[in-house]
Amino acid sequence: MPDTLFLIILLTAATAAVTHTLLGPDHYVPFIVLSKARQWSLKMTLFTTIYCGIGHVASSIIIGLAGVVIGYKLENIKFFESVRGSLSGWALFIFGLTYMVWGVFRAIRNKPHTHAHFHGEDGEHLHEHTHRDEHIHLHKEKKRTLTPWALFIIFVLGPCEILIPLVMAPAIRHDTRGIIAVSLLFSFATISTMCAAVTVGYYGLKILPTRNIDRYMHVIAGATICLSGCAILFLGL
Repeated sequence: MPDTLFLIILLTAATAAVTHTLLGPDHYVPFIVLSKARQWSLKMTLFTTIYCGIGHVASSIIIGLAGVVIGYKLENIKFFESVRGSLSGWALFIFGLTYMVWGVFRAIRNKPHTHAHFHGEDGEHLHEHTHRDEHIHLHKEKKRTLTPWALFIIFVLGPCEILIPLVMAPAIRHDTRGIIAVSLLFSFATISTMCAAVTVGYYGLKILPTRNIDRYMHVIAGATICLSGCAILFLGL
């Protein structure tokens, strides 16, 4: 492949990756709201983002290369990717809806209440707390395990439609260097943009005064993820 064409494809891959990621809220919004609701550290949030991003990009690279090997036309692969996109959108929607319903029940069970305490001459004072939060805190690590893996499966289903022709172009010419370069650059640009957006959102939510709505954060997270799924299904984002 000529060097000029090779550089154009690389530049297109990097630009497409950043644009595709930023215009698709499903690439970062779920991680931001779940990190807030589940009180993940930034390290945990970025780790989840990275391996979901790897699954998201790798699945499309594999499908694109498989299409070249078995002789599928680009139109056929795009159709297959559109089906995957619908599955991913519905999966994200159902996951968000399920999480939202669970959050509603959790918020109801975790309704704050008060207890009277006596301290000798200091008299009586009221202390508000929630037993449910105290119990969940003891099992916080167990609560973290299922959600990241559910996201990973959804992201593996999610296609990178724009990546397929970029990978197939050098693959058709049997240009191994081009395949590797495009795949790595697109993957790096996509995952880096995801991490940057997630980091901004992570610290942005920390600044906002959410103390009064912390009880409903799981509900808000689920509803937000639902909307992300709707953006894929009905807006094509």
